[in-house]
Amino acid sequence: MFPAPFQYHRAGSVKEALALLKRYGDDAKLLAGGHSLIPMLKLRLIQPQHVVDIARLTELTQISEQRGKVIVGAASTHDEVASSEIIKNKLGLLAQCAAAIGDVQVRNRGTIGGSLSHSDPAADYPAAVLALEGDITLENEAGSRMVKAEDFFVDLMTTAAKAGEILTQVSFAPTPGNSGFAYLKHRQPASGFAIVGVAVLVTLGRRGNCDRVRVGITGLGPKPFRASAVEDVLVGKKAEDEAIAAAASHAADGVDTLSDIHAAADFRAELARVYTRRALASAIANTNH
Repeated sequence: MFPAPFQYHRAGSVKEALALLKRYGDDAKLLAGGHSLIPMLKLRLIQPQHVVDIARLTELTQISEQRGKVIVGAASTHDEVASSEIIKNKLGLLAQCAAAIGDVQVRNRGTIGGSLSHSDPAADYPAAVLALEGDITLENEAGSRMVKAEDFFVDLMTTAAKAGEILTQVSFAPTPGNSGFAYLKHRQPASGFAIVGVAVLVTLGRRGNCDRVRVGITGLGPKPFRASAVEDVLVGKKAEDEAIAAAASHAADGVDTLSDIHAAADFRAELARVYTRRALASAIANTNH
């Protein structure tokens, strides 16, 4: 199917893109990698009068270290995130997650900002961004604000971004020493989306106890979430099989589990528990001592 007619604008800067969003309001949509927007246009699920292209803005494609933080520009592609030496060295979990997205074509066009903004319940990035406690920067003509990842994902395909705002970057504290990470998912064969995906970051203490545990889960419910029940059970415990299994058993606690043609709710919940246990075990096994 072909999209309804629209006017295409290629923004020369974030400032220009913001001005276009202000001018056209609800009649405008942003285009970056296009893997979320274009299918919706073709199916005519949305019919904007104006499409504003921000994919080529160099100010949105930078990956750098600034003041002790790793800054990832919103228009960075999945492949750029997966292959960045800064990210591989400082945020291995994010690089691993990016490498697991879709296929080669998707990874070379899709962007981290587009994925987070679309907030598909089966998207991979949100799990890792939650586990890494990322901060998301939203910009409008009046200035910018920072939203913690945990507060950014509101509901099914709904975020904390307001009308006229552009997601410009995501910032992270580097992974602490003596930490291990893993992103594992039950993959939908055709799309590569996560039927359930689990991102884990574990920091061990000197005695082998789990000093810090962060678990992000995607695909299970209408929005990605931090599995705080899992984290609370494992923190302070020895990183042993029994403790890992006990913590993972809480992966689906309190979640309104999705059910669709790919997986029933009960099966999804069990997948979450199984993949959380596997991801925790993998992260602990790969801890940098």
